[in-house]
Amino acid sequence: MNIETALNQIIGIVGQRGLVQGADADPYLQDERALFHGEAALVVKPASVEECSQVIAISQESGIGITPQGGNTSYCGGATPFDSKRQIILNLSRMNHVREVDPINFTMTVEAGMVLAAAQAVAQSHNLMFPLNMGSQGSCQIGGALSTNAGGISVLRYGSARDLVLGIEVVLPNGELLSELKGLRKDNTGYDLKGLFIGAEGTLGVITAAVLKLFPEPRSRQTALLGVSTPQAMCDFLVRVRKGSGEQVIAAEYISRESLDIVLDQIKDTRDPFDETVRHILLLELATSQSEAELRNVFEKILQRGVASGEIINGVVAESGQQALEFWRLRESIPEAERGEGGSVKHDISVRISKIPEFLEKAEAMLGAIAPHRLSVFGHVGDGNLHYNLLPPIGSTLESFKEGPARHLSDSVHDLAVMLGGSFSAEHGVGILKCDELVKYKSPITVGLMRTLKRAVDPRGIMNPGKVLG
Repeated sequence: MNIETALNQIIGIVGQRGLVQGADADPYLQDERALFHGEAALVVKPASVEECSQVIAISQESGIGITPQGGNTSYCGGATPFDSKRQIILNLSRMNHVREVDPINFTMTVEAGMVLAAAQAVAQSHNLMFPLNMGSQGSCQIGGALSTNAGGISVLRYGSARDLVLGIEVVLPNGELLSELKGLRKDNTGYDLKGLFIGAEGTLGVITAAVLKLFPEPRSRQTALLGVSTPQAMCDFLVRVRKGSGEQVIAAEYISRESLDIVLDQIKDTRDPFDETVRHILLLELATSQSEAELRNVFEKILQRGVASGEIINGVVAESGQQALEFWRLRESIPEAERGEGGSVKHDISVRISKIPEFLEKAEAMLGAIAPHRLSVFGHVGDGNLHYNLLPPIGSTLESFKEGPARHLSDSVHDLAVMLGGSFSAEHGVGILKCDELVKYKSPITVGLMRTLKRAVDPRGIMNPGKVLG
């Protein structure tokens, strides 16, 4: 079948409601950070699994590349196509229904196009919680979150997206439907096929639905912003909190003084919560089924020990839900504040939690010897994931910075993370941006096995061409 015939057939399948044309297609062709401006022969939105399957089967037969797309919030160009004649965008936003909520099994089955915040709201309507939380939850979709194995702020307690899934439904590259939506917690019957597709960034198939784990809604929460004496003290205190609270820590976020200062400069109606300057800040949140008074008592005793040990040098405990939201706003506004400063060169590294102090010390010294820059360092210290972002020096533009020393600086950040046994991509994925890094830092055996899987599942190479493996 020739390309033109195939494209016309695809249009016939999705209909006019499922076709995005002209200027309306532009937002689908640019990635979240405006790093990539793509091209596609079509942007289509199937309304059902059946339509999705038919579109993919036709694409397989005619050799049309498919770029699966959810909320298009990728930081690495993972949902952007680059061929105006032989690639299409398959956007799943119309496939956004709840298929089932099972409060006894603590699960819900939703379609891939459901926005994450909407899925959270469905769980809350049943007095339950879906704990995947991140800054983009108002626009990212379940399918995209699973295909990139999204992380976010609650990984310490609940795990990443991969840990929150009991089953998935996937349209394979030949159009066949793999349906594994039993929702079982025990099923020891061979390979874990869902693990192939979660984190594969749409290169092996299109996730169309999933069975998600739900949890009881915590009865009470305690949130604090704490000034810690050193990164090592922060990690030591986190151990103290986890042991002393009985694993009630739901989030532990690091904010550097540089990141906080950028927020205070760029974001309206924010203020410094500390009465003196602290360089290292820990945003800590505990949640439990205990009463508010019981949790507060546990928290205060842990904080007292942290102060006595010298780990905590300053701090503020939220006295209301509104104040807790204000604390979180300081953390979650950092990316927006960086944009207000003219943008940054982003890094999404992970190391063992025990290696965070060493990474921070060595990275600052090493990069300082390479070229002038400004730092904005923050992230999920509870799971070892840091966003070690670099801003150009005052008076320089981001463009000149990228054309100058930024590449060398970025390589050094990634080299150090890997040297310490870590990863160059903790939660943002690979997409097209980091394909070279994957080949550089992964072992030849690992890359070879990934290529073998890709050829076996997608022999014509139509699924998200150019992503992950290049």
